[in-house]
Amino acid sequence: MTNKLALLLLLPCGLTYGQQTPAAPEPAAAGMPFADLASYCLKYPTTPGCPPATAIQPVAGEGAEPGALRPNQPAAQRPKPALVPSEFELFAEDAAGRPLPVYGRQLFAEAPTTFAPLDQVPVPEDYVVGPGDQLEIRVWGKVEINARTTVDRNGQIAVPRVGTLNVAGLRSSELEGYLKAAVGNLFKDFELNVTLGQLRSIQVFVLGSARQPGACTVSSLSTLVNALFACGGPSATGSMRRIELRRDGMLLTELDLYELLRRGDKSGDRHLMPGDVIFIPPAGPEVALLGSVNDAGIYELKGETRLASALANAGGLASLAGTDRVLLERIENHRRRRVDEFSLDAAGLSRVLCDGDLVRIFPISPRFENAVTLRGNVAMPGRFAWHAGMRVADLIPSRQSLLTRDYWNRQNHLTPAGAERAFQKPAEGAGQYPDPMIGIGETSAEINWEYAVIERLDPRDLSTRLIAFNLGEAIDRPAGEDNQALEPGDVMTIFARKDLELPLDKHASFVRVGGEVNAPGLYRVKPGETLRKVVEQAGGLTPHSYLFAMQLTRVSAREAEEEQVKLSIRRLESDMAGRMASSGFAALGPQQTAAQQAMITALSAYAPTGRVVLKIARDAGTVAELPDFPLEDGDTLYIPPRLGTVQVVGSVYNENAFRYQPRRPLSAYLNDAGGATRDGDVKRIFLIRADGEVVSRQNRGWQGNFEKISPLPGDAIIVPPRFKGPNPFLQMLPGMTQSLSQAAFQGAIQGIIP
Repeated sequence: MTNKLALLLLLPCGLTYGQQTPAAPEPAAAGMPFADLASYCLKYPTTPGCPPATAIQPVAGEGAEPGALRPNQPAAQRPKPALVPSEFELFAEDAAGRPLPVYGRQLFAEAPTTFAPLDQVPVPEDYVVGPGDQLEIRVWGKVEINARTTVDRNGQIAVPRVGTLNVAGLRSSELEGYLKAAVGNLFKDFELNVTLGQLRSIQVFVLGSARQPGACTVSSLSTLVNALFACGGPSATGSMRRIELRRDGMLLTELDLYELLRRGDKSGDRHLMPGDVIFIPPAGPEVALLGSVNDAGIYELKGETRLASALANAGGLASLAGTDRVLLERIENHRRRRVDEFSLDAAGLSRVLCDGDLVRIFPISPRFENAVTLRGNVAMPGRFAWHAGMRVADLIPSRQSLLTRDYWNRQNHLTPAGAERAFQKPAEGAGQYPDPMIGIGETSAEINWEYAVIERLDPRDLSTRLIAFNLGEAIDRPAGEDNQALEPGDVMTIFARKDLELPLDKHASFVRVGGEVNAPGLYRVKPGETLRKVVEQAGGLTPHSYLFAMQLTRVSAREAEEEQVKLSIRRLESDMAGRMASSGFAALGPQQTAAQQAMITALSAYAPTGRVVLKIARDAGTVAELPDFPLEDGDTLYIPPRLGTVQVVGSVYNENAFRYQPRRPLSAYLNDAGGATRDGDVKRIFLIRADGEVVSRQNRGWQGNFEKISPLPGDAIIVPPRFKGPNPFLQMLPGMTQSLSQAAFQGAIQGIIP
């Protein structure tokens, strides 16, 4: 009877074992509308069918009343409304030419959601237990109790075999001692452990100039800062420096976010209690800091603020900030604007700022006050400190000081510069190796000793003066007039050969000699030095030399040939397109069209050699018989051994090289090759001499005697294909090949003749 009475007394309070809150009068919550279900389940959370408490959160905005509920949307996860720039932000953007950030706003731009509900963090010792908190109690020894109970709205918990205990208002550090004393009144020899499980949620109000004003549900562990993150922080017109926390109508604390951001000072933060009010007042006076500051932006003032304090909030001056000139734009009495200019001295830093001020910090000038600049073809370009009486020879004491690091790096390579580019990957079995002659001329350090220049700013009209001088004289004769006096700000430029075109007698020229000479190699030639002289330098001719077939290739000639080939290709393409447009593809013939297209393709891939036809006598055999032909830098001279064949290529039955026989006519070699094929054009046969000259029936007036010409050793007989109608390629071919090298052109002809 006693036990039944005790049970009846406990049932109305809902303190049966394992229950957390009073039981619902109805058996289930299933089927209720959500608006009713939310209120019902907040009151009776243990009713079957109710969702977890964290799934029901009060929200504000969008027409809902404060405290309205929405499922599955914690406060920190609600979409935050977009911020509309304030009038002062637009004003500062117009002055700066770009949007300026409002200091502190970036803190809430991507607010994390981990501030709510704070379930997985340790409970502080000063946490005050209240209704809704869950306690997990474990007792072992002579008595065993395992209970998970929730503090009801009266602040009580029900502990099996112990009874009802009032725990509201206790700190978490006091719980264990309080429960030990309560259980110790009934039992002896036991151990007890108590922990806090799921903590209660509390409702606070965020009001004023907040981004999301209204009621906000947060964890009971939340602080003022956590709640600010959950509600999105201040609005565009809200204050960052005077955020108030009010409790029971009293001001509990005032938070300055600038102190938190700049100094990590969280002393204004407080733990929240149910019903707390977070009030965000309108922003105070604002100023904009522009220019050379570490964090340019818009800053809120708090009390009387001097420029030094505002700059400290902005992270201080940038490393390039100047202190001679600061511009202050101010709005006076909401009537007019004025500009004030001052320096950042003690008086300037102590200026008091007003609402709406725009402070612009200018960077220092990039000008060097006491330096001269040396640049160009020098070993150590850069700036050097100027001193009184400084002259050119002070910067360049000797000629060797102008040798660059690149020059010495090239000189120190075991393989001459460019050799590794000649044969990067030799063909397998071809026996090709890097040519040690390649790139020797590239290591030449040719400096323009006749001309160097000093750039100097004229202080009268701010124009640039150019003071030219002889660099070699300035170094060799320091007492001469070319050793110019230098002034601060001067820029001295040293030129190399590649920078300015020098006359022939002012730079070195290198010629490569190979083949049948006694000493092949790379030779430096003087201006105007001739072919005969260079061959003598190379030790003269060997007994096997074939002077008639000597090949001289030149860079300038190769470039001219490249332009000529491009022009010829354009003419061929234009002619082919015109004839196809007038006659049609069928009338022109697919074979002829394919042949012309093959010619265009081959010419596009052809690389001219730049050979110069020297017109040496056919029987020449001594150095004295060489022409006095002046050489140029980059010329390559090759004297082949005497050849013993004549080539026949093109539209013949047997393309081949045939043994040379003196005084044998051209027709005999054609017969050896089987004669011209049906497609061969016998009227346009031409002969390429070993010296590069082209002989044809048209350019020499040979008429019927052309076939009686006697080819020479190394000559090539070309039989072109037959074309219907006029063909510009055959008309321009002899002129095109006047200066082409024999072997290279023969390869090209073989590639274009089907």
